[in-house]
Amino acid sequence: MHIAPHPVWSAHAVAAAMAMALALALAAPIALAQSAQSAPTAPATTAAPQAVVPEVARRDIKLPSLPSRDFSVSLFAGTYATQNFGAAAVTGLRLGYHITEDFFAEASFGQSKVSDEAFRQVLPGGVFPDAQETLSYYNVALGVNVLPGEVFFGRRHARLSAGYVVGGVGSTRFNNQRRQTLHLGFGLRVYLHPRMALQADVRDHVFSLDLLGKRQSTQNLEATAAFTFVF
Repeated sequence: MHIAPHPVWSAHAVAAAMAMALALALAAPIALAQSAQSAPTAPATTAAPQAVVPEVARRDIKLPSLPSRDFSVSLFAGTYATQNFGAAAVTGLRLGYHITEDFFAEASFGQSKVSDEAFRQVLPGGVFPDAQETLSYYNVALGVNVLPGEVFFGRRHARLSAGYVVGGVGSTRFNNQRRQTLHLGFGLRVYLHPRMALQADVRDHVFSLDLLGKRQSTQNLEATAAFTFVF
């Protein structure tokens, strides 16, 4: 039996094979880099033009705001209806301090003349020593703006306004009697100018009196209009 002899590799053949393998290993990364550089890039997309371009005319709008001044002085006049003695004119002064946009404090002084003419037709000498007696009062109150808004005069003119409720305590002097007084009411304030406003108020002054031989609690309604100056 004949056995083929194993091939014998010479040293020169082995060295040539190793040099060829090394050359292939070094050439592979260079070929990959060149192929990456030569690859075409995708074109950049451009934004589509806007289909509808808005053409809105902008208006300059002046936002309303209440005056930032905190103090006010009001001169008021109106009618004071004293229970059992009818209504008479009343005048007075109010000083206000606006704590916030919602709350304000107020001090008031008012004076009216009360007549007992109706009683003099029945009772000889009437109820008062004189035909008329002076009724005066002062009080302090806390108010709350509950309906801020605007009042329109026609179609083109609007003025800032504020509806409010108010209540407080004080003292009433009438026929040589001084009585503790509670009062509650509501009103509307309309600003004609940042420094001037018109006010309308309705208030009920509650105090006790002893004029007809019996002490009783009385309800005395007051309706006034006022010019208010803000500073």
